[in-house]
Amino acid sequence: MSMTDPIADFLTRIRNAQSAGHAETKCGASKIKTAIAKVLADEGYIAGYTVEAQGAKSVLAVQLKYHHGRPVIERLERLSRPGLRAYRGKDALPKVLGGLGVAIVSTSQGVMTDRQARAGGHGGEVLCVVS
Repeated sequence: MSMTDPIADFLTRIRNAQSAGHAETKCGASKIKTAIAKVLADEGYIAGYTVEAQGAKSVLAVQLKYHHGRPVIERLERLSRPGLRAYRGKDALPKVLGGLGVAIVSTSQGVMTDRQARAGGHGGEVLCVVS
């Protein structure tokens, strides 16, 4: 069975694992998923991630983070999807919760936060928002 939106599946796995109280979740690795995990780790939303080689395929393991028993990530929502891509210029990038949250943007310079994209003068595809 083919998957039409692997990024949405990755985000859903994180949401489901956190609601179940798991310490870690795993999914198939790709460059874009690894880049999203790197941004989440740099912003402090997850404890870390590792890419493990299992035969011919790689697995991305994400270590989840909790604060006083509650998940650090309260909202993890996919904005751009295969049926309706969400491209924004540098001036139109969303500010999540007035700057308290983060929008993850895929630009020509790589995957980065909305703040980094604005500072670098880049627009791109808004993949998801995290708060």
